[in-house]
Amino acid sequence: MEWGRAMGELAAAIDHLAIEDVAEIPRMQLAEQLLELHWQMARLQAQIARRTGVRLP
Repeated sequence: MEWGRAMGELAAAIDHLAIEDVAEIPRMQLAEQLLELHWQMARLQAQIARRTGVRLP
């Protein structure tokens, strides 16, 4: 997937999360979402770390 498109999709997903009313989410569903968000955040941090370690010429 092209970088710009991927970043656009990531930004759109974050925007979608930002407009949700978390007070309306049932507790069990909220707990599941929190686990998934942490998993995805760890994956994103791993990609940041991969790119941080790259040496540029």
